[in-house]
Amino acid sequence: MTTVADLLESLGDTLQLEVMTEDLSLDREITVPEITSPGLVLAGFVERFVSKRLHALGETEMAYLENLSARERTKSLDTFLSYDLPCVFVTKDQPIPEELFSVARKRKVPVLRSSLSTSQFYRLITPYLREAFSPATKVHGSLADVYGVGLLFVGRSGIGKSECVLDLVERGHRLVADDLVNVTRRGSGVLIGKSEEVTSRFMEIRGVGLVDVSALFGVRAFRQQKRIEVVVELADWDDARDVDRTGLNTKTRDILGVEVPEVVIPLIPGKNITVVSEVVALNHLLKYSGVDSAQNLNDRLVRQMAEKRDLKKYLSEDYE
Repeated sequence: MTTVADLLESLGDTLQLEVMTEDLSLDREITVPEITSPGLVLAGFVERFVSKRLHALGETEMAYLENLSARERTKSLDTFLSYDLPCVFVTKDQPIPEELFSVARKRKVPVLRSSLSTSQFYRLITPYLREAFSPATKVHGSLADVYGVGLLFVGRSGIGKSECVLDLVERGHRLVADDLVNVTRRGSGVLIGKSEEVTSRFMEIRGVGLVDVSALFGVRAFRQQKRIEVVVELADWDDARDVDRTGLNTKTRDILGVEVPEVVIPLIPGKNITVVSEVVALNHLLKYSGVDSAQNLNDRLVRQMAEKRDLKKYLSEDYE
């Protein structure tokens, strides 16, 4: 649940917000990730008014209210605030008429004012609302940025996910999250992973303990968030005997309703998982550029077999 108080705590400074009705509670729930202007509801047309959204009064709305008489202004605002609004914003540090304060207190709708222009206000608050209402989950694993591709390493506890990511960082790639990855879905098919705020930049290496990646390898070794593009499952050799050896049978893993390509890597002593992980990232980039190595080889073999079959048929019919 997201409330007006949560929004103020997270974006108060960014949006340059000032609470104008300090006597009213800010524990009002925000139920939809949208913000709009009241529009024609101020003129009394309420048939298409969406009351659950956040509403902002810009210069146009305030100019309209200013041109009304005090009685008309009170009636207009009473109609507007009679709905169960989470709160009302006033942008561009505009003067607030006394009637707005009076009706807001009557309806218990908090009023907040921003010094930003309406367009700036919308641009900054919209990403926060989208993220706050995005489907989210937590995944046990480690996330790294390898050649610009987000690889999410999963597998049983102690199999070596952190060690693999640490080796990637040492080779110039970047850590995003270790042990626990917070995943949110943006839009219809984009998954964004990030670490817990309190543990960001830290990794747990068994036998060593906690290490600060930024302190050891510099700020280049860490990034705040990354799109998850491939799941890399590290599996014990005995549990991964049926792994794909050609790359034709593409596996996927469902995360928050998004099918993410998955690669299973069986582990044996001496296997260079770091290099294999780099190849996974590069192969993913190749596929996005239209080059599917496995499919290309398969097509070549099929074509070659067809050509040999045609040649054999031709020779079998040559009676000279």
